Amino acid sequence: MQLNAETRNIFGKKLEKERKEGKLPAVLYGKKVENEPLFVDAKEFNKVWEEAGENTIIKLKTSASDVEVLIQDVDLDPMKNKPLHIDFLAVEMDKPITAAVPLIFEGIASSVKELGGVLVKVIHEIEVEALPKDLPHEIKIDISKLATFEDKIHLGDIVLPKGVKIIGSSEEVAALVELPREEDETPAETESIEEIKVEKKGKKTVEGGEGEAGGGEKKK
Repeated sequence: MQLNAETRNIFGKKLEKERKEGKLPAVLYGKKVENEPLFVDAKEFNKVWEEAGENTIIKLKTSASDVEVLIQDVDLDPMKNKPLHIDFLAVEMDKPITAAVPLIFEGIASSVKELGGVLVKVIHEIEVEALPKDLPHEIKIDISKLATFEDKIHLGDIVLPKGVKIIGSSEEVAALVELPREEDETPAETESIEEIKVEKKGKKTVEGGEGEAGGGEKKK
């Protein structure tokens, strides 16, 4: 996957004009590269971002060289939810990196289909370590193992691609199935005029001995 970039010599408030013309400001940085301000085409970036996410290696083509990068961070407009600025992290292909990878839940849990349970996805992404070439775009979890309400899928149960290691406790729960919630079928009681009058005069005793009603984003 490839994304073209050009050198940027514009900063601050002047960037708004460039954004309106379809250019997104960005910065490239990493252990073995100097920080470099860049522009990328907004439409081209959005297409790559949608496909690659933030855990897939991208070839960033600049005027000076081609660099293998991850989309490290995307600043979004809080109102329009559109990218305002991108951070690209240059990676070394022979050195392990860590990244958050989304979880995709697949299959049918009999505790849901047959027992009417509710699937609870406790986490939606996990932190993993791998060489850039081995970094998965997503990790799939088979929920068919959840046959009863006692069953749980832990991080240690997840089948990982070769060369990928989870960062975190293997005992952390990723998914489970809960009992269906029982709806309260008892209709709400309506206070009578007499009850309202008693309540206004003083304390109201609740039948059954339940007590008394109380009164009254890095530098760019």
